[in-house]
Amino acid sequence: MSLTRFSGVALCCGILAGCAQPPAGVSAKADPYAVQVSGPGDATCMTTSTGQNRDAANATNAVRSGAGLPPVRPDPVLARVAAQHACDMAKRGRMTHKGSATAGPGPRVKAAGYAPMVTAENIAAGPFSQERVLAEWDASEGHRANMLIPQVRDYGIGQAIGPDGRTRFWAAVYAAPK
Repeated sequence: MSLTRFSGVALCCGILAGCAQPPAGVSAKADPYAVQVSGPGDATCMTTSTGQNRDAANATNAVRSGAGLPPVRPDPVLARVAAQHACDMAKRGRMTHKGSATAGPGPRVKAAGYAPMVTAENIAAGPFSQERVLAEWDASEGHRANMLIPQVRDYGIGQAIGPDGRTRFWAAVYAAPK
C-alpha cells in the first residue's frame, strides 16, 4: 500500500485480496496507512448514479486501454460497496481501507454478494470532484497499479462529504469474480 499527498489531499491505495501484509512491527489489527483527515460527525452520504459509475469506469478504461488491458464494467454492487465505505470514512473523518466493521474491501464485497477472485481499492479524501480524483489516481504509481491489475473486470466508485461540508471521501473498488 502507499500513501500519497497532493496539495493537502491524501490518497491511499492497496491491493487487498488477503495478501497485503502490514509493515514490520505493526499489528495486523492496526491500520498503519490510516489518515485522520477531519473530525468525526454527521456526513452526507450519497448513492452513486449509474452515470457517475459509467463515467468513472470509462476514465479507468482509458488508462487500461493505453496499457493494452481489457475494459472494466461499471458494477452497481461495487458502486454501492464503494459508496458505503466512503460514507463510513466520512463519518469517522478517517481515510482508511479498514471499515468500522470490516478489515478491507474483500470482506465488504463478499458481504454484498459479490464473490471476488481479486479485490483492490483506491481511496482519497480532499476537496475535489470525481474527475480530479480519477486524474490524481492516474498520476500516482500505486493507484495506477490498482487500475492496471490485469484480472480486474468490474468497477465501482463512491463518495461522501465529511462533517466539515468540504472534504469529499472517495473509494473505488476494482474486482474480478471467481
